[in-house]
Amino acid sequence: MTPDELARAEGPPPTLAPPLLALWWDARGDWAAAHEAAQAGEDATSAWVHAYLHRKEGDLSNAGYWYRRAGKPVPAGTLEAEWQAIATALL
Repeated sequence: MTPDELARAEGPPPTLAPPLLALWWDARGDWAAAHEAAQAGEDATSAWVHAYLHRKEGDLSNAGYWYRRAGKPVPAGTLEAEWQAIATALL
């Protein structure tokens, strides 16, 4: 599956791990469902998606906390570019 296929999938593919499910929900504009899915994981990958979601929300201090938990720098690019980068890395 490619990031574009993930973004266009009509329903969540059944084998998606929580971080990818969060990105799927985010692609549909459902921040709350995406956040819930990101919180379901306790690994660095989930923290990375969690950070992205808080950055998107505009809560930069909370996003910074999650980027540190993920071991990732706060990106300087667009949210769209970050979504693509995360999806590409996870798929």
